[in-house]
Amino acid sequence: MFDIGFAEILIVSVVALLVLGPDKLPIAVKTCGMWIGRIKRSVTAIQHEISEELRVEELRRTTAITKEELEKELSEMRKPFKAAAKDVEGAVNEAQKTSAAEATTPTTESPKTDSDKSST
Repeated sequence: MFDIGFAEILIVSVVALLVLGPDKLPIAVKTCGMWIGRIKRSVTAIQHEISEELRVEELRRTTAITKEELEKELSEMRKPFKAAAKDVEGAVNEAQKTSAAEATTPTTESPKTDSDKSST
């Protein structure tokens, strides 16, 4: 990330030793290390959260695509059943019309006479 070599680190260490002194330098290094650790943990947490959001978004997309495919397949599967239901409805309606027509037509039965009754 940074292009810092050993010489630069040595120069910064010597300057820090001269500015802070030998008794405050370990505390300053410890504090600096804590801050760097916190920053690294924060960056890692943010990266993890972003990758998780991207994964969730990808799952949503694939779920939506799969849902669309399943809905298309389901509508294709319903077509024969709808056609069969229409055929059945048509047959039922025709049967109802036929039975209604038969019920309204008068029947002509001849009354049985005594001679017809005796033959049976």
